[in-house]
Amino acid sequence: MDRLGSTIQGGLRVEEQLSRHRTIMNIFEKEPRVHKDVFVAPSAAVIGDVEIGHGSSIWYGSILRGDVNSIHIGSGSNIQDNSLVHVAKANISGKVLPTIIGNNVTIGHSAVLHACTVEDEAFVGMGATLLDGVVVEKHSMVGAGSLVKQNTRIPSGEVWVGNPAKFLRKLTEEEIAFIAQSATNYINLAQVHAAENSKTFDEIELEKMLRKKYAHKDEEYDSMLGVVREIPPELILPDNILPNKAQKAVAH
Repeated sequence: MDRLGSTIQGGLRVEEQLSRHRTIMNIFEKEPRVHKDVFVAPSAAVIGDVEIGHGSSIWYGSILRGDVNSIHIGSGSNIQDNSLVHVAKANISGKVLPTIIGNNVTIGHSAVLHACTVEDEAFVGMGATLLDGVVVEKHSMVGAGSLVKQNTRIPSGEVWVGNPAKFLRKLTEEEIAFIAQSATNYINLAQVHAAENSKTFDEIELEKMLRKKYAHKDEEYDSMLGVVREIPPELILPDNILPNKAQKAVAH
């Protein structure tokens, strides 16, 4: 894109400084093992001994660094933007401390996970920090901005918040269902972002033209003019990505 930008703006001959960023990178002969349908955002970094299961997603600006130990992420989990996942070689007593994230887990934006375990269908809120040896059990939740101290175990079905994080209350059935739905939403949203990131420059420009051509002010305005504007199939997102669209369909 750097070269393309120079060409578009008049072909100015400037010294090229192309980014050396690598989304997936080996280190110490350790190679990431990423399922073929995982979405790894272009600005994310997956480094070293990292395994990511199918349907998971690693979002913009996130870093997974498996250098001195391993990181394992199951299926259908999402590591949201600007999060950091790292490991520890061992603690003071010599216990090996990889980072393990289960299936259908949501890790909120800018969270920090260090040498800890997050079990299936758990939820870590935005900006939360989990220190060495922490275990977040299945169907539990860490509140946004919380700091979970070393070797803390958060039991299944509980909400913990604060600095240091402490038990707040039990999760409701609706909140447990929300955790599962959050993971599903991110699986679908990742597919949209993956498709967008895979487009060529020509495809992007064509889509811009189509959006401009089929744009409308609102449905009432169009109906007053007797105009019917059909959106091309390639511009339609899934219903669960556009909840308002789904609600309108039910209402009709």
